[in-house]
Amino acid sequence: MKKNLTKLRVRYAETDQMGVVYYGNYAQYLEQGRTEWLREMGFSYKWMESNNVILPVTNLNINYKLPARYDDVISITTNIKKIPTFKIEFYYEIHNQEGQLLITAETTLVFINAQTNKLMKAPDYLLEKLAE
Repeated sequence: MKKNLTKLRVRYAETDQMGVVYYGNYAQYLEQGRTEWLREMGFSYKWMESNNVILPVTNLNINYKLPARYDDVISITTNIKKIPTFKIEFYYEIHNQEGQLLITAETTLVFINAQTNKLMKAPDYLLEKLAE
């Protein structure tokens, strides 16, 4: 499946007093990876929302291996392993600039019609892009 690589520098405000990234900030890094994955596919969250599709997170699982630290350049690899249906499951790895694996993670998001607030199938435009 399609992969995306996003690089970010860890900011001071994202760390604790020991210079280690606060664990809750990893969810934001994963969101950035997802956002860039979608953008690389040709869509943005903003565009999808304007086309009545919202994607709430229903599951988040992070396995911490090593800490990211202040001023590290981290690489977020984001991909999916199967074609989405009513949900889309993302898989992630975050590495530091030395190539050390910091975390592995998974998120599940569901497709919701913004007008009806009901579950919907993955939009055809996303499925078509994935089929290319």
